[in-house]
Amino acid sequence: MSKPKSTRIQSIDILRGLVMVLMALDHTRDYFHLGASMNNPTDLETTTPILFFTRFITHYCAPVFVFLAGTSAYLYGSNKTKPQLFKFLFTRGLWLVFLEIFVNSLNWTFDLTYSFIGLQVIWAIGIGMIVLSFIILLPKKVILITGIILVAGHNMLDSITMQGNSLKSILWYMLHQPNVIPISQTRFAFVAYPVIPWIGLIALGYCFGSLYTRGFLKEIRKKWLLRLGICSVLLFFIIRGVNLYGDLNPWSVQDTLGKTVMSFFKVTKYPPSLCYLLITIGPSLLFLYAIEKANNKITDFFLVFGRVPLFYYFLHIFVIHSFAILGVILLNDNWQEILSNSTGRPILTLAKQGYSLFVVYVMWIFIVTLLYFPSKKYMIYKTNNKKKWWLSYL
Repeated sequence: MSKPKSTRIQSIDILRGLVMVLMALDHTRDYFHLGASMNNPTDLETTTPILFFTRFITHYCAPVFVFLAGTSAYLYGSNKTKPQLFKFLFTRGLWLVFLEIFVNSLNWTFDLTYSFIGLQVIWAIGIGMIVLSFIILLPKKVILITGIILVAGHNMLDSITMQGNSLKSILWYMLHQPNVIPISQTRFAFVAYPVIPWIGLIALGYCFGSLYTRGFLKEIRKKWLLRLGICSVLLFFIIRGVNLYGDLNPWSVQDTLGKTVMSFFKVTKYPPSLCYLLITIGPSLLFLYAIEKANNKITDFFLVFGRVPLFYYFLHIFVIHSFAILGVILLNDNWQEILSNSTGRPILTLAKQGYSLFVVYVMWIFIVTLLYFPSKKYMIYKTNNKKKWWLSYL
């Protein structure tokens, strides 16, 4: 079957599709890896190089997802008026926050009482879009400077910490300090993605979209991709090497070279540090530079996921969680007891029944292959039904 025609930027969708596939690896590890409930994969005392790499490579998912959300917003608005773009971003942002709370939390837990609500990457994109809907009214240079300040400067706020559940504390948890927010005695929310740096990143992604507007010379775009990518990577090594700013956790020399390297690359995701964003966005820009003209079966595979990211995102969590439960049922005589204790935080329970990292990789490949087929069908449906406005929200 030939690819349906689309006006979307193919290289951007390929990159987005690649990180969506990597995202499934991280979430498969969450539910299937035996050590997921007991050990942090970046804990130098308990991790292994392959486990550390498995976690590190999936660091690219969230920042690229958020960054390209800003890029897509710019491209969507390139043939819209500012009021039309404002309405789209504001309503889509609210919709994403709703989906995070009521759909994604249910996907992660299968708990109809909503005892645990996770505010994760979809929440961050949603809030980012709501804020972006207002700042698009500013000159592009102001948007760019705002994005740089938020991304480069938010680590200055690391020393500010709040305690308790006052309104001031809760607002700070949402802005910069990951924390638990009690909703009732039996229900709580966890702010995993405080929004300050993510707002900055989506603003930068919005400005980045100007490189892909119609009429922008490909040769000039490639020069910018190469320069920005190399500069980001070099800045990472310089700032991380100096070890004074840019990450909440400084690196240190360990008793082995391998551990020292892992310590150097152990960058903070919650909230995403300047170093974290430099070493994830920089190589991603170089990837865009390299695949500008790429067109083969491999890129076609990733393209499918990149063109239906939200559909795939919710589907892959549901499928991974379902297969994890199926594994418990098939391999444990006391599966009823195990599942009855998994309400609220199933990862902590299901992963205790987990498997080796090899099995995690096998399941990841199987699940991604399985999801390719419904994702491709939905991609074709979206392409053939562009006039249906509601599809832009899915």
